[in-house]
Amino acid sequence: MSERSPQDPRDEDELVALRRLEEQLAQAQKMEAVGRLAGGVAHDFNNLLTVILGSADLLLEELEPGHPGQAHAEEIRRAGERAAMLTRQLLAFSRRQLLQPGVLDLNRIVTDAARMLRHLIGEDVELVVLPEAADARVRADATQVTQVILNLAINARDAMPHGGTLTLRTFPSAAGVPPGAAPPGHVSIAVGDTGHGIAPEVVPHIFEPFFTTKPAGLGTGLGLATSYGIVEQSGGHITFTTAVGEGTTFFVHLPRVEGSDESAPAAAEPAPGGTETVLVVEDEGMVRAVASAGLRARGYRVLEASNGSEALAVAAGHAGPIHLLVTDVVMPQMGGVELAATLARLRPETRVLYVSGYTDEPRVVRAAQGLADHFLPKPYVGEVLARSVRAILDEPRA
Repeated sequence: MSERSPQDPRDEDELVALRRLEEQLAQAQKMEAVGRLAGGVAHDFNNLLTVILGSADLLLEELEPGHPGQAHAEEIRRAGERAAMLTRQLLAFSRRQLLQPGVLDLNRIVTDAARMLRHLIGEDVELVVLPEAADARVRADATQVTQVILNLAINARDAMPHGGTLTLRTFPSAAGVPPGAAPPGHVSIAVGDTGHGIAPEVVPHIFEPFFTTKPAGLGTGLGLATSYGIVEQSGGHITFTTAVGEGTTFFVHLPRVEGSDESAPAAAEPAPGGTETVLVVEDEGMVRAVASAGLRARGYRVLEASNGSEALAVAAGHAGPIHLLVTDVVMPQMGGVELAATLARLRPETRVLYVSGYTDEPRVVRAAQGLADHFLPKPYVGEVLARSVRAILDEPRA
């Protein structure tokens, strides 16, 4: 019976493979911890941003046109919206964001992403933006698509340590991409750089999780893997061309759709109101106060409760109908899903709108996936809450 010597190369290969697996496991555990932290932090920020955005909306509605405070209130609202976008990007990175697909204009998505990139890529990198697709509508999650663009653009910047040109371009996929890269009827985003290119031995591993050519501590190896997953989940494909010393271009191909651009701003008209009775249940007092004030300002009769047990007591003591329950999903003692189920037995006519700043809580996922009447993620502005309330109340009974 033969034995391998201590110097057998197979032993070294096994040790190298084992160390690589250990490093990947440690990295995965670290990213899981980061993701959990991101989810918890984002929940707290979402509550705060809901208060900030809601209060700014209420102030803007109270101020007369031309009032000197109007510009300050608008600036608060814009800052709150930018902070909300940052929170969504944090959740997208940690893969703890609920997907919210809609019809998007990729030209607009690329243009908006370019504004953020100008502060990230450095002054020695020239940014060229070419939104050339005549019809760039696709169905996808706007934040996720933005995250893909940012991931690819940051990789492109790192490939140009001495400066260069970063190009963002949209076009029909049949034009200017490798033959067979994507079927007809797609819209493509190209993210190209003039950097050092990708070495041939690296190409087969480019989308592997945790694979990175960056020094230890300077890269997780998740950027391209996450981008690949986002694009595939959106029904698209991601390809690339590269040449050593000449640069790399990644192509994101997404199916084109018919329909209006849901990412475009709504028409500037007052949010609809009503006279129905709404029960608002929220354990965060500031959030509950601003949501209730916004609904009262639009004519609704509002009942308030800080938790599920209190909400049931308020409902039991109210003589008239309760047309709608607006409840946070995650609350101490009794969550929103349990509250809605209990209230439905007492008041089957009451409809439900769930809200939450959590994104990976099972109760939130169930609510968002259609097992609930409706779901509204935090942070939200008063106008969005008012439109959601009105839409539910106006729905015909089954």
